[in-house]
Amino acid sequence: MDRSELARAKRSHALKRKVDRELIAGSLAHYEDPAYYTSTYRRRIDDVQFYVSLATKNGGEMLEYGVGNGRIALPIARHGVRVTGIDHSATMLRDLRARIEDEPAAVARRITLHRGDMRTKRLGKKFSLVICSFNTALHLYTRADVEKFLACVRSHLSPRGRFVVDLSVPAIDDLTRDPKKAYTAPKFKHPSAGMVRYTEHFDYDSVRQVLFVSMEFHPIDRKIPTFSTPLAHRQFYPREWEALLHYNGFAVDRVDGDFHGGPLTNKSDVMVWHAKLRSGWR
Repeated sequence: MDRSELARAKRSHALKRKVDRELIAGSLAHYEDPAYYTSTYRRRIDDVQFYVSLATKNGGEMLEYGVGNGRIALPIARHGVRVTGIDHSATMLRDLRARIEDEPAAVARRITLHRGDMRTKRLGKKFSLVICSFNTALHLYTRADVEKFLACVRSHLSPRGRFVVDLSVPAIDDLTRDPKKAYTAPKFKHPSAGMVRYTEHFDYDSVRQVLFVSMEFHPIDRKIPTFSTPLAHRQFYPREWEALLHYNGFAVDRVDGDFHGGPLTNKSDVMVWHAKLRSGWR
């Protein structure tokens, strides 16, 4: 290898390390403040109602990827269903464990938690229902990531079990925004920073199909410095996700365009995939 080739290799390696750090930060930072997360999504209830109904109809013990601090798992456990949860965020799991302590003993006994990477964590146990909720799968940035994850799902799914995953549909308005422009939202009260002005920057990498969002908080109290949180979401298109499921051993029963069983249309902002293990797949 001559000097020019060596220099190119070093630049390529440096770029790869930079990209990895960027994606790691974008997959974890949003979940480091459970109080803000809880406040932000407290009005998001359609998916909670959907998964509670799904779990109670299923009846058996279920597995949730991206259990977080229990926004979905706690209501399911309160309805009498045993939930095993996997999450990569120690902060969110710590918050969930604190919440569980405030629940009746019967509810607390129904929840089992594991910290781990959804691409590699295997529990040696089968479930009749496996869910991957609220865009958790959008932190699978490459085909290899998806394949590892779906292999884990297969290892956890009973022969007649169901796998349900919800993903946001790529929104062309977000993907085409000017990355240099700050998009503003009304002021609101942040749980720890008080009143803040809020702005977002969107930067879509069309090669990797990753949307990078920088959430920026500007406290009104100038004693508190401005801070930002990165978020990186892989953008999966409907036919792309269908193919990934198919070639990784799943048969799709149906796909909905909302949490009420409506059809997936070009107006939908979410897609809810219902799948099962494909017979005879190797």
